[in-house]
Amino acid sequence: MDLAQSTTKKLDRNMMRKKHPTPPVFHRKKCAFLEDNDRMTIGHYIKEIGRGKDGARALSRGESADMLGQILDGAVSDLEVGAFCIAMRIKGESTEEMCGFLDATQQRLTKIQICPTAPHRPAVVIPTYNGARKLPVLTPLLALLLAREGFPVVMHGTATEDKRVFTSEVLAALDVLPRAVTEPVAGGELTFFPTDQLHAGLQRLLDVRRSIKLRNPAHSLVKLMLPCSGPQLLVTSYTHPEYAQSMEQVLCSMQSTAMLIRGTEGEAVADPRRMPTMRCMLRGQASAVQEHQSGVLASLPELPSRDAPSTAAYIRAVMQGELSVPAPIAMQVQQILQMAAAL
Repeated sequence: MDLAQSTTKKLDRNMMRKKHPTPPVFHRKKCAFLEDNDRMTIGHYIKEIGRGKDGARALSRGESADMLGQILDGAVSDLEVGAFCIAMRIKGESTEEMCGFLDATQQRLTKIQICPTAPHRPAVVIPTYNGARKLPVLTPLLALLLAREGFPVVMHGTATEDKRVFTSEVLAALDVLPRAVTEPVAGGELTFFPTDQLHAGLQRLLDVRRSIKLRNPAHSLVKLMLPCSGPQLLVTSYTHPEYAQSMEQVLCSMQSTAMLIRGTEGEAVADPRRMPTMRCMLRGQASAVQEHQSGVLASLPELPSRDAPSTAAYIRAVMQGELSVPAPIAMQVQQILQMAAAL
């Protein structure tokens, strides 16, 4: 081969490289959230629940318990937690899945101890997670009225939004401060336990809402769990009508004794202006239903503004007999007394 031919071939090879350059070699660098493949432990569950509203498959009770247990234990990545929350938000929870979630939660909760009480005075558990946006939050009034009847009253909750007045603020104005979970609760006593004392992983799951702006199964779970040792009567609520049936099915499946009402802005206290629907279950059996009050109201009770100090002052006045107990809340207390007598 002469010099001219050799030069021509080199030029041809250079032209080909310009048209089809050799692809660069990238050194693979693991993403932080995928750094440990061993932590990707619920991917097979997400594959089933993450196929959209119509394509997703509901998990069994055992599978649901396993999945949430790993999440509560902090054994999965943040990526998986986010995928779980969004997938369940789109798909919705089945009764079996919620029962499984409750199984996992009940096994991990730090249980609240209840002192021996008088007959027909089980611990009354009132979850409080919604707070008030327009009306005063009167959940503490319900709790104090029940404590006056001799019940050990356990409230648990946490602030889930920034623009509402929460029960913990009203309780603080009433000099009821958060309680250490190691201290037993006596009959006639009102106590409040922050969620992170019951289980830190559950608090973390609730806090995901602040990042992705969507509720997840934990927001229903905390309204259905039973955090005490011994007999307990749950007073809980639903926010939208479609949740009434699903929550009742879960409570019946779990053999719970519970009152389920249409909440006042989501709180488990009767609307002071109008009687809400009240569903009662004794050991998983539906026992009574108080229908909501319909029609035009003849009068409205005088209520305080929604800020915590005004609400606390109003509650004190009611407890001291200076103001009447709103009729719907008085009826709610009577229904709970009847339920306790039937246990």
